[in-house]
Amino acid sequence: MKQTVQLARIQEKMRPGIITRDGFIGTDRRNLIDILVEDDATVKRMDLTHDIIARRMIDLRDAGLGGLGNFISVTPHFEVRVDSVRGKLPCPFGDPGIFPKTNTTVNNLKTGQTITFTDLHIHMIGSHGFYEGKGSSFRLEPAELVSILEIEKPHD
Repeated sequence: MKQTVQLARIQEKMRPGIITRDGFIGTDRRNLIDILVEDDATVKRMDLTHDIIARRMIDLRDAGLGGLGNFISVTPHFEVRVDSVRGKLPCPFGDPGIFPKTNTTVNNLKTGQTITFTDLHIHMIGSHGFYEGKGSSFRLEPAELVSILEIEKPHD
């Protein structure tokens, strides 16, 4: 697909030092449209949607909120910790509102894998299908995220 002028402007906002120190693109040299299309294809191959992934992230974050910065057990075999950092971030896509700097860490005790995501991640995945660019410090690989959080395709 062809990068639109609007996506090019958004990608410029994602560069280091604009919204965040390190930005959202990392070392990825592709156009934003190509990043979005590739991640969307990965999610579709798993018979999932970005919204389903984001809802699972919300459920685990909400379950961990009760731990007040400590890991708590979440059924069936997760430990979840939610840490809040001062400040808020806007969505680089220009959506209204700003998102608290909240980090959710999920340990899958069955597999031994851990993943950390932010409230802004949840929004960008659910609303834009954006997992950040390759080489970004906060890149979430869709297949890895789905595996660690044990997200299953919905039953018909």
